Amino acid sequence: MAARLAQIAKEQDPAVNFFLNGARVEYFRSQKPPADPLKRIEFDVTLAKELLYAGQTEEAIDLFRQVQPLAERYHLKAKPSIEDMLALAYLRLGEQDNCILQHNSHSCVFPIAGDGIHQNQRGSRQAIEAYTALLQRDPTDLASRWLLNIAYMTVGEYPQRVPPQWLIPPQTFASDYDIKPFPDVAPSLGLDLKGLSGAVISEDFDNDGFLDLLISRWGMQDQLRYFHSEGNGHFTERTEEAGLTGLVSGLNMMQTDYNNDGNADVLVLRGAWFGEQGRIPHSLLRNNGDDTFEDVTEAAGMFSANPTQTAAWGDYDNDGWVDVFIGNETMPGSPPGQFHPCELFHNERKGTFTEVAKENGLAVVGFVKGAVWADYDNDGDLDLYLSRFTESNLLFKNEGSDGQGHWRFAEVGRQAGVSQPLRSFPTWFFDYDNDGWEDLFVAGYETVLGRAIVQDVVADYLGLPTEAEPCKLYHNRGDGTFEDVSEQAHVSRVIYTMGCNFGDLDNDGWLDFYLGTGNPDYRSLTPHRMFRNAGGKFFQDVTTSGGFGNLQKGHGVSFADLDNDGDQDVYEVIGGAYTGDVYQNMLFENPGHGNHWVTLKLEGVQSNRAAIGARLRVRVNTPAGSRDIRATVGTGSSFGANSLQQELGLGDATGIEEIEVRWPTTGKVQRFTGVAMDHFYQLREDREDLIPQERRQFSLAGGGAPAHHH
Repeated sequence: MAARLAQIAKEQDPAVNFFLNGARVEYFRSQKPPADPLKRIEFDVTLAKELLYAGQTEEAIDLFRQVQPLAERYHLKAKPSIEDMLALAYLRLGEQDNCILQHNSHSCVFPIAGDGIHQNQRGSRQAIEAYTALLQRDPTDLASRWLLNIAYMTVGEYPQRVPPQWLIPPQTFASDYDIKPFPDVAPSLGLDLKGLSGAVISEDFDNDGFLDLLISRWGMQDQLRYFHSEGNGHFTERTEEAGLTGLVSGLNMMQTDYNNDGNADVLVLRGAWFGEQGRIPHSLLRNNGDDTFEDVTEAAGMFSANPTQTAAWGDYDNDGWVDVFIGNETMPGSPPGQFHPCELFHNERKGTFTEVAKENGLAVVGFVKGAVWADYDNDGDLDLYLSRFTESNLLFKNEGSDGQGHWRFAEVGRQAGVSQPLRSFPTWFFDYDNDGWEDLFVAGYETVLGRAIVQDVVADYLGLPTEAEPCKLYHNRGDGTFEDVSEQAHVSRVIYTMGCNFGDLDNDGWLDFYLGTGNPDYRSLTPHRMFRNAGGKFFQDVTTSGGFGNLQKGHGVSFADLDNDGDQDVYEVIGGAYTGDVYQNMLFENPGHGNHWVTLKLEGVQSNRAAIGARLRVRVNTPAGSRDIRATVGTGSSFGANSLQQELGLGDATGIEEIEVRWPTTGKVQRFTGVAMDHFYQLREDREDLIPQERRQFSLAGGGAPAHHH
């Protein structure tokens, strides 16, 4: 696979792949410039943009400056304008000089202050001048207004020096609740890896009781990297020792135990957004149980080369072996020869899979951006939801076997009321109100060619009209249909979400969620957003109080108790799509909130060993009476992967009354009493008692390696 990926990287065509910007710079420089003056200006503007996207910012600025007076002489109108691109280049120069080269835990965290203020202010000062000029020309330009406010933040002059007519007041970003700051400890741990967009998995890959990290990036030269937790605050990179050398790229990943051997395996997805250039195979990585992995994609019968970034593991036929659905991307308007139907790989129990999407009615053709399994109707089998970009979303109800070896799925998205938004991206099922029915979140992702998405976000912040599609939260009515409660739940926001996940930030027993935001456009500097669940009734924006609002492009997110202290930390992969749009990852350490917890590692016997799809109910006693806290075993959202162990907050519980688990294959229900809070347990399908697990607790902030230089 490593050799194949290396060859594919060589064959990528920079003339048609808009994300290979370093190669595109060389491609344009190899072309003979047009003799016609107007076409030469257009050629130089294109080259300047590619230099900017490739990270060669100062060269881009020089070329934009050279061509600007010529463009004015010939009345050339570009979108975005040369003035827009120059302003953006100045702002990006400031980010490179400071947030990247002098990176610290406060860099690019919105609203920028303290140690996040730039020491080298040449880029930001020029950006302030440029955006001021743009706003004098067009005072209604929300994108320039937003970026002007950010530029003033970077030099420590927000809000006092921002011209009043263009000021976005600080109270606009005030949190709805004080969640307490979650410090970014990635720099002190050597985990602030720099690169493009990608994914993260938090999982105990060697079963030693400590969660490790597997981190990917989508660039065709970007090595998949494995960091082993030493259980003392140190993470040691073991990429080479794990046998991963040469396995590159991967915009998204998710783990499972496909062969039921007790070790977490990994599926790496590639080719997303590349169109026909995205015919890049995914990788199935078998965990050998000795801290090494082996690419078994072909041996397992799973080799295919289609552009994708989304897949979902689940045992759709309840035979005790997890299957996988892969949502492929067919660009809108593609001819039949460029269709990439979705795939369903059925687990044949011998380490191999058979592709069965067509015969089971799931060979969907569309621009699929999110796929998630869940038993939304509580009938004991998994149903499938697909988020599609530019088309209606689909909900496939699992109707069981047809008696002839095939499985029947009925598409019921419209009847169930979950076919919107028409432009969407990541998605997930979760029981946000603990009523025993899986609810659904879908992120809107409206884009208009030539328009900066940041202006939609600003309009939403300011309460102004916008054409963008907001997020959707669908509450499960329990009768096969869902109610759109986005407004009541305070999540009907314009947030261009890419990576995301959910967990319990404050261990209160209610599921919260984190949205990584952005778009390839360099102007899309919008804060990532964290939402706290207020007792299952609505969600509170806690972005600024927790320090979660990084402005760079947010991708894979994982909630995981990385230090075994009972609360969930959050790791996020940050970086964009263009070659030069790199940034450092972040690890938010949970400061603790004084609530109780219990962590359960489930092991199926007749059901799949990873227990994916198992349903948990923890009944606790509280000063206000008993309450139920619920969870479903899985990795969370469609972009990012939580650990498969279930880390459950218990709030102000005075004790655990009962733990109930419902297993997917057998439907067996187990109940456990006399369980202590604030402990780790293993829970097996064939045992009637919980097995206590000893887990050493340690500090992330105090035990890491010294910060490394970039």
